[in-house]
Amino acid sequence: MALAKTAPIRRELERSLPDRPFAVAFWDGTEVPATTNGDAPAPRLFVRSPAAAGHALRAPGQLGIGRAYVAGAIEVDDLDAMMRVLGTWRAPALDRAARARLALATVAAAGLALPPAPPAAELRPDGRPHTPERDARAVRHHYDVSNDFFGLILDRSLTYSCAFFSRAGETLEAAQEAKLELTCSKLGLAEGDRVLDVGCGWGSFALHAATRHGARVVGITLSPSQARLARERVAEAGLGERVEIRLADYRELRGERFDAIASIGMVEHVGERQIDVYARQLAALLEPGGRLLNHGIARLRHTDPAAGPFSERYVFPDAEPLHLSRIVLALERAGFVTRHVEGFAPDYAETLRHWAQRLDEHRAEAVRLVGEERVRVWRLYLRAARNGFVSGFTGIYQVLATR
Repeated sequence: MALAKTAPIRRELERSLPDRPFAVAFWDGTEVPATTNGDAPAPRLFVRSPAAAGHALRAPGQLGIGRAYVAGAIEVDDLDAMMRVLGTWRAPALDRAARARLALATVAAAGLALPPAPPAAELRPDGRPHTPERDARAVRHHYDVSNDFFGLILDRSLTYSCAFFSRAGETLEAAQEAKLELTCSKLGLAEGDRVLDVGCGWGSFALHAATRHGARVVGITLSPSQARLARERVAEAGLGERVEIRLADYRELRGERFDAIASIGMVEHVGERQIDVYARQLAALLEPGGRLLNHGIARLRHTDPAAGPFSERYVFPDAEPLHLSRIVLALERAGFVTRHVEGFAPDYAETLRHWAQRLDEHRAEAVRLVGEERVRVWRLYLRAARNGFVSGFTGIYQVLATR
């Protein structure tokens, strides 16, 4: 009976995808074999249960497949190999009749049960995008997972941004220290400078700037978990008089002035609607002649969307990497003069490779800390992000500007 149920969908997959560099195995033991993958073994997609078909029917395309993967209804034997294959394979365009046949075959395989609910790890923020309240919810969805979980993936400094391997050897720790030091050097930090760290994370830049350069740093984050651990690290380092960590939105700061501002890996959360507000706000917080180092991911092609539905629901809700030209335009409109721009895309690809490897090495502990769904999200997200930098979908830039 099970063989008969999956026969129509196997037949339609073979018909719709005549050239397949991957195999699809079903819960009943049957399989649609790969047709081409050169000399390399073809990766295999396991459809574990009819629930996978239910997710695909409820949300056709990337979101439905993503839900099925997060829920464990589908699995991949080699996620890295599958990412490489999908990076070059182009699915054929399907006409309306072919899509209808696939849908009917999927219904036959899944039965008449109601479509499964989305996984618990999914978030769909409500309200107007990029209000302080909605931004806080989106940020906490990603960062307030578990400080110990991030500790499994990141280096000892807990720096959650691109490491500069091109500046310092092969270890993640050395490359992250090189990034922190280069940032301080570009900002020209000196003893007693008052510095704002926008999106301070767990405090790695603030601690580095205070310890190595004698700066007085105010770090802000929207994540209570980050703020709590960052404050603990400041206290342990004996830097309570030099470093202050606040739970605050950048739009809340008023009546303060800084000699320098570092915004590292935060601008991606700002969005098109707020990028000019962001630039004006940072300009208003700087002393005349003050320096800004804006470090962030940027889209490279103007024809690509900002983010896909999987990232929107599971990874970075409302994240919107803008084009470098748009970020620089916002800074110029706010009165900044751009002094230097430097790209580090290969470095971020290597950083993500290290993070993915560390997660795989500590997978059992990660599951204990955050659950299987979150670990599945992160294993896919880290690899997809790395593929973005390798393929030319995204870049990463440091922009140094003065007010």
